[in-house]
Amino acid sequence: MSDAVPLVDPPGHRYRLLTGPDDATFCTRISEALEEGYTLYGSPAVTFDGQRVIAAQAVVWPHPPATTPAPTSPHTQNGDDR
Repeated sequence: MSDAVPLVDPPGHRYRLLTGPDDATFCTRISEALEEGYTLYGSPAVTFDGQRVIAAQAVVWPHPPATTPAPTSPHTQNGDDR
């Protein structure tokens, strides 16, 4: 059994902030993100908008990316395309 962490690209962004009314649909969205492989980040937050409770929960992709961005040449950072 290997202890190596798999290199896997997330199904979306590495960091997501899920928000919405604090209801069953919101809970389902969080559960789906966890099933995709995201992990909870920090505590949930709630506020009241005058009519309903709005919840927010951050999730992060815990795995290193399978792909890495191409390195930027120092010659092209300032518009010099030599």
